[in-house]
Amino acid sequence: MQRRSLLAASLAMAAAPSILAQVDSGRPVPLRLGADRALIESGLARSLQYAFGADTGIAVKLVSGPALAVLEAVKEGEIDAALTNAPDAEASLDKQGLVHDRRAIAAGEFVIVGPAPRRRGKAPPAGRSGVDALAHIQELASAAAEGLIFLSAGDGSGTHLVEQELWRAAHIDPAAPWYATADPKAGFAAQVRARGAYAVVERGAWMAQGGAPLAIVVEGDPMLAESVHAMRSFRATHPAGKIFVAWIAGGRGRAIVAAQRGYHAPT
Repeated sequence: MQRRSLLAASLAMAAAPSILAQVDSGRPVPLRLGADRALIESGLARSLQYAFGADTGIAVKLVSGPALAVLEAVKEGEIDAALTNAPDAEASLDKQGLVHDRRAIAAGEFVIVGPAPRRRGKAPPAGRSGVDALAHIQELASAAAEGLIFLSAGDGSGTHLVEQELWRAAHIDPAAPWYATADPKAGFAAQVRARGAYAVVERGAWMAQGGAPLAIVVEGDPMLAESVHAMRSFRATHPAGKIFVAWIAGGRGRAIVAAQRGYHAPT
């Protein structure tokens, strides 16, 4: 229910006025493209939006939301296509025939960031796995480390799903006061940086909006690998849906992905 209401608000604020205006004027309705928030924060979704429009003349309306809400909307036909980084949830819809033409269009990774260590023992050592790092953070919190915060996206985004998987693998149930949830109305990477918190973040979004005084403390863990897929809705019938997925999975789309910091084309 929370995901549906969140997405409805996003659609009402971001998509409806523009779409209705174009219908009233007789112009074509834009393709409604839902994208996980991190993919918009990083600039990847907008780069693809602009390049597709320039190449085809087809307008695309971006609708931002966490991956699970975006997938719920594409399942219900409330948006025409999606860019998400939640492979298990995507595969479930694909298996049920509720999305079509699901294609891998980019690869990246999630990373764990936190305060840059001033001395040994104050941060997860480089090279640790994500699970080990979270266990170390929990140990620091239990020792009442001053000001320690782990900030969770807490919203059903691809970032949040990966974070939850790591906590489960570490057999840790994080809790307040050191475990906090971000404000869904503001950019996640920017909030992490402003609060000086530990967090799991999407690398592309962090490269665009993160940085000092925080540092990446874990990267390269296979559990943190990111796969971004494009797909179109089974229930929505926008005539540009097939064109968009074919373009984004083709040579032009791959070139745009390869030029974007934090990503590379899937192998």
